[in-house]
Amino acid sequence: MCGALTHFSSFASRLVILAAIRLEHSSGELMLAPVQMLSATRQNLWRLTFIRILVLAAQAGSVGMAWLFDFLPLPWLQLSITLGCSLVLCGLTVIRLRTSLPLTELEYALQLALDLLIHSALLYYSGGSANPFVSYYLVPLTIAAATLPWRYSLILSGFALSMYTLLMVRSYPLETDSIARENMQVYGMWLSFALAASVITFFAAKMAEELRRQEQLRAERREEGLRDQQLLAVATQAAGAAHELGTPLATMSVLLKEMRQDHGDPALQDDLSVLQEQVKQCKQTLQQLVRAAEANRRMAVEQQPATRWLDESLNRWHLMRPEVSYRFYQLGKGEVPMLAPPPDLTQALLNLLNNAADACPDGLEVNLNWDSTEVCISIRDHGAGVPLAIAEQIGKPFFTTKGKGFGLGLFLSKASVTRAGGSVKLYSHEEGGTLTELRLPRDTRGEEA
Repeated sequence: MCGALTHFSSFASRLVILAAIRLEHSSGELMLAPVQMLSATRQNLWRLTFIRILVLAAQAGSVGMAWLFDFLPLPWLQLSITLGCSLVLCGLTVIRLRTSLPLTELEYALQLALDLLIHSALLYYSGGSANPFVSYYLVPLTIAAATLPWRYSLILSGFALSMYTLLMVRSYPLETDSIARENMQVYGMWLSFALAASVITFFAAKMAEELRRQEQLRAERREEGLRDQQLLAVATQAAGAAHELGTPLATMSVLLKEMRQDHGDPALQDDLSVLQEQVKQCKQTLQQLVRAAEANRRMAVEQQPATRWLDESLNRWHLMRPEVSYRFYQLGKGEVPMLAPPPDLTQALLNLLNNAADACPDGLEVNLNWDSTEVCISIRDHGAGVPLAIAEQIGKPFFTTKGKGFGLGLFLSKASVTRAGGSVKLYSHEEGGTLTELRLPRDTRGEEA
């Protein structure tokens, strides 16, 4: 009975603390959501600016070659001014992107509209609608369709169509013979297609990559949200139950004290002493709930060597599970890394040790190792191992293979370790039993100093 109370008190404390922290973390993510949406638009404008610079270089090179070799009688001054405006637009956009002001979809749509306007001006002074580069209109429209809401895409399509129609009615006349015009049309169409295909492929590939990344991020957030909802639901029940445990524990403590005074049997005295220690452990665990919650609220996490933290945790665990035998090996070489473990992380380690002890209480092996970035604690038991049929279910709430308990231990442990930036993985050992691997990031604050 007292052992069950001890486990439940431990679960209750971890649930309440972890649920509060996860709620605060989730609120922070919701506040950051608009910023992340704006950063996606900013990233698209960076790509658009990169495309502008490449296209401007190609346009300037084409105009320069035509002027140098006198291919066509073009209005060089007007074309130079238009290219200069495009260069100024690139420069102003780069300066705008380096500011911290939020970037809206309307501003991004105006940027695409300016691209259409500059392209129309270049076409006006170089043949109008007969210019083979008129198909480049499709590039800004494709980008708009891929990155903006439909209303912006519709407005930009109407604007591009209007510019195209005006070019059919009025443009700067080119005085060239029919053969030269036909050759220019053929080679220009090829070059226009190559340019448009390259730009669209580049932008579409980057956009597809960004969409896959965002979809993966949404899936991870949905999974975290479901896990937090489960955690909060269980924590609400556990907090109330833990609060109600105070009265029966106080009653048990008084009765045990009276029983020790009334009975002198040595064997019974030993059993009553064990029960008193268990009740005391339950009270301490419930008191730790308040202290740990306050420590987490103040973010008062102590930095300490990994060996000291693990040694203290093992000693505390062995007091609760004296029947378990284990061997500890320190495999890491060099200076011992530092950790800053919050209270719920210590409880997560104790729970992993309890799981291993429940599988087989004899001959547990606990190894401590580290490298330049993380600390690894492995726990090897000699039990039945992890059955393949239920491997995917292990770690989910209310799922247990022990026939007893709440089915929450590994679920809470993984949540605590993940919040600390680490990971928990279970493997079936090739020689039998289960290998539990706990990985935690090193606290490098002292090392950097």
